[in-house]
Amino acid sequence: MDKVRVAFIGAGGHARGVHYPSLVEMEDVEIAAVCELSPERLKAAQETYHIARGYTDYKKMVEEVAPDAVYLIAPPHHMVEPAIGLLNMKQNLFIEKPPGVCTEQTRNLARLAEKNGCLTMVGFNRRFIPVLVQARNLVEERSPISQCTALFMKHHLGGGPYYGGVVDILTCDAIHAVDTLRWLGGEVLMLSSCVDRFFEDYPNAFNALMRFREGGVGLLICNWAAGKRVHTFEIHGYGISAFVDPDTFGAHIFKDNEEAPLTITAEQAAGSAARHRTYGFFGENRHFIDCIREKRQPDTHLADAVKTMELVDRIYRCTFPSVGTR
Repeated sequence: MDKVRVAFIGAGGHARGVHYPSLVEMEDVEIAAVCELSPERLKAAQETYHIARGYTDYKKMVEEVAPDAVYLIAPPHHMVEPAIGLLNMKQNLFIEKPPGVCTEQTRNLARLAEKNGCLTMVGFNRRFIPVLVQARNLVEERSPISQCTALFMKHHLGGGPYYGGVVDILTCDAIHAVDTLRWLGGEVLMLSSCVDRFFEDYPNAFNALMRFREGGVGLLICNWAAGKRVHTFEIHGYGISAFVDPDTFGAHIFKDNEEAPLTITAEQAAGSAARHRTYGFFGENRHFIDCIREKRQPDTHLADAVKTMELVDRIYRCTFPSVGTR
């Protein structure tokens, strides 16, 4: 194909902040149409990104435009019905995380995608953060990863449950840290966890110690009652350690007890200071488009996302008893 023709369902802040900007930078992609219920957002997307065709009915859009793939960017509880419709129309699909408010929804979408031969991708963008990818590669050049940590903190006090209680924090948002640990360490053989309620009446802190099947160890640390948003990673191997913070310094790589680290900034790794590039959104979109062109499943396809959702379930199931709200 000369250009990959994509259509969008959704023109909200996240879609317009990272997905549209990523795709318009790709010369081999055409955004052929957009579907959006809000007239204001629909008009803004069409005018900003020069999209000729706008719709409020996604099925009509797909029938008339016949895109190579559809992007479904919406809150999790709004995505399942159109995702089912799109997969039944045999559409290749990019869907934001989480691809369902529970594992069973994700599992059913994965079954439907396989039945209809659809290429699918879930938006776990941390796997595509350039500085994190480079840090992981440098460690794995030396040895398998022996230990890894994903820390995710946010200040959400008083914010209430997500979407009024439709979906929990771990499944909806902290799942990014869970999925990154799977990507770094592999499948989880055993785990122990603590799920807590700090200063709120719903779960907002999640800690887990994991033993990966290949022998490494992973540590999850998440707390939505923290002082501010901090999202960092550690990757350790034989005589090498990578400390990664894509929001600030990038990555410090220490080798063989040397005092001075190799430092790679997020901007250096991405070749840009734009957030959609430094934080992996361009990379995940590029991966999806390449997979559509080459007719192969993306790395974060729906069946793989089921494994991350199942790991979220295990974190809840294997927790020590709570001692109460702090």
